[in-house]
Amino acid sequence: MTSPAPANLSGLVREAARTAGERAAFVLADAQLSWAEVDRRVDALAAGLVALGLPRGARVGLQLENTFDFPVVYFAVLRAGLVAVPVNTGYTQAELTHCLQDSGAALLLTTEAGAATGLAAAADLPDVSVVVAGAAPGGAGTLEALFLDDAAPVEAVGGGEDLAVVLYTSGTSGRPRGAMLSHRALLGNLEQCDRIEPAVTTDDDVVLLVLPLFHIYGLNAGLGAVARHAATGVLVERFDPVESLETIRRHAVTNVVGAPPMYVAWSTLPDVGDAFSTVRLALCGSAPLPSAVLSRVLDVTGHHVFEGYGLTETAPVLTTTLMSPAAKPDSIGRPIPGVELRLVDEHGREVEADDPGEISVRGVNLFSGYWPDGAGGPDADGWFATGDVAYADVDGDLHLVDRRRELILVSGFNVYPREVEDVLVAHPDIEEAAVLGVAHPYTGESVKALVVLREGADLSADEVIAHSARSLARFKCPTTVAFVDALPHSATGKVSKGRLRDAAGA
Repeated sequence: MTSPAPANLSGLVREAARTAGERAAFVLADAQLSWAEVDRRVDALAAGLVALGLPRGARVGLQLENTFDFPVVYFAVLRAGLVAVPVNTGYTQAELTHCLQDSGAALLLTTEAGAATGLAAAADLPDVSVVVAGAAPGGAGTLEALFLDDAAPVEAVGGGEDLAVVLYTSGTSGRPRGAMLSHRALLGNLEQCDRIEPAVTTDDDVVLLVLPLFHIYGLNAGLGAVARHAATGVLVERFDPVESLETIRRHAVTNVVGAPPMYVAWSTLPDVGDAFSTVRLALCGSAPLPSAVLSRVLDVTGHHVFEGYGLTETAPVLTTTLMSPAAKPDSIGRPIPGVELRLVDEHGREVEADDPGEISVRGVNLFSGYWPDGAGGPDADGWFATGDVAYADVDGDLHLVDRRRELILVSGFNVYPREVEDVLVAHPDIEEAAVLGVAHPYTGESVKALVVLREGADLSADEVIAHSARSLARFKCPTTVAFVDALPHSATGKVSKGRLRDAAGA
């Protein structure tokens, strides 16, 4: 049983320290922090952030790996009444600059590895200060210097409808937009997940935190759930199939919060069954899990992998096969308690039984719209149209049949085709380009570029990919390039992605 949730998400840490102060909160390799130690560090950093004089609600960029720094910084930012803006550690300077500039961030907290990119981004943004966890190069402060270890406990500032997190995601074209998540939405989804039976997380659980904490799945379904239950989170900086299995075995992990590429890799290893001997619950989200992999994992471990569906905008969980009598392959299950879900046609009317429709949802876990003005949020009746299409089978279990027509999902991360296309056509030898998502056995989808060269130009696929890598994070870069004489266009001159998909079989 857990106590009623506080108004501010950081109150979960305070409560965990009160009820289970000596329990291991986070484990990283052979080191660990207790909940009491985490709470003290959160207080010390929150006091330091307050001392900087940042106004309430100021945005703070978090470009951090899965180390002790992430949970301490995250909860300290929230306790100080500020807004966390977690960003992908693989972002290029241009991508990071966009997130910082668009959010109006006052501060970027990053790592030694990310310091060069952070400082380069901040050089174009005079209002952004850079703080580095570790040795700081010129122009940056150090995270350690912000801690006020002799400070009194800090009373959490704000909560409820106050903005807690801005996560850059969603949309089907152009640059990513910042989804605004309140304390209410994040806490609400944790409470909803707590009503699932069997329990997703308990205070006895040891949870594998290998998914990036800058992603909403790792951030709230992983880190948030660990804090709510004063469980133990095992931090893993980067996923390696063999090393992660050894981590599961060594720390007697009970809960795996995973994504399809992890299970694809594990299912091929001979000792996965032994490593999973302590696992109580295996979860999968961010992208569909191939049914053959689900069956293979069940055969070698004896565990069903329970799939779920959600969005950054919903904090994130909406459905899970834990809500179904049986975990069917290719199903996303049923809505979790507290989430209303309906399938609607293009006019907003509920579809007939067995017909596919757009998933529309309502619940306390919904975001407050996109930064900065709340555009694109739930409608006047509280419903949010996800853009994803599904159907319900005869048992009431949901099956995804399509995504946002443009969005590409690579290992659970959103790739926006126009962003990639803009980079491609910036090459002097490329006349036109279009990007599609194609099935990939390891990442779910990968990026395929169809390129029209200028007359007389001569480019190789490797040169196109290398050009992309100079401006885009690796997961956004095309993995395959096809050179075509022309692209199909609609009557308005727009590239016809539907016809391209049909031709490419995508």
